[in-house]
Amino acid sequence: MRTVKEISELTGISVRTIHYYDEIGLLKPTDKTAAGYRLYDERALEILQQILFFREFDMPLKKIKAVMDNPSLDRNQILQMQRSMLVAEKKRMERLIASIDDILKGENKMDFEVFNKSEIEEMCQTTMNHMPDFLRETIEKEFGGMEAWRNHYIERASKPDMQKGYQNLVEWYGDKETALKVMNNPPSPQAGKLCEFKIEQILDKLIMLKDCPVNAPEVHELIGEYGLVMKEFSKIKYERGIMLSTASSYRDEHFKNTLEQKYGEGAAEFFAQAIEEYYKESEDNYELGTVDRVL
Repeated sequence: MRTVKEISELTGISVRTIHYYDEIGLLKPTDKTAAGYRLYDERALEILQQILFFREFDMPLKKIKAVMDNPSLDRNQILQMQRSMLVAEKKRMERLIASIDDILKGENKMDFEVFNKSEIEEMCQTTMNHMPDFLRETIEKEFGGMEAWRNHYIERASKPDMQKGYQNLVEWYGDKETALKVMNNPPSPQAGKLCEFKIEQILDKLIMLKDCPVNAPEVHELIGEYGLVMKEFSKIKYERGIMLSTASSYRDEHFKNTLEQKYGEGAAEFFAQAIEEYYKESEDNYELGTVDRVL
């Protein structure tokens, strides 16, 4: 068994931070002395190690807790998740190093294009290949044929505002290669239906908490579960961006009406506020001490 002071000396994080992790239920002590001092065993150290790995990626503490408390994730699955995050970060750092090398060689072209024409054409073809018949018929009527729509798609996708949107996708997926791979290999209809079913289950539970504050622990738990479903389905590195986009879409008149027909008046705004509260920027300010290294 180790004391809080010993844990602090071993990991480099402050005593106050360890105490706070206990207060929010993220890392509970294994036992306490007769005088009330916290004690931690090797299993607790392993849990702390996993927490510190996630903190290296600036993951909010509430999100870490949602992951650690998820009964469907065992130790190996959590480690595999962290390994994937590290690999993605390694690729990102390698790209940054390559960019700096280009600048040092005088080869930097200051090109901020996210996807080039050939990549856009590939995405367009994928969209066409997976397009449902009713949508194809609508497009053919509106554009006079699929070739005209294809030209429109490629031209529109090359515009600066669309490239900015693609940049958001790259950030969500962690790197350009992963984003392209996912966009050109969309989930199966069966996977889409399963994701939709899971989200419906979450919203069914969430609406029962409509009278609770959006920062209530039980609301946060469900939003954390919602985020994990989106992360798993979309194969993204960080789901914060796509979840905030989802919150925004809930205020769109069409989606709002659909949600409120099913869940009642005010449901869409409640869902949106609950998501925004969970993923708000100030979440990152929970850090109470600097983590200098990982166990």
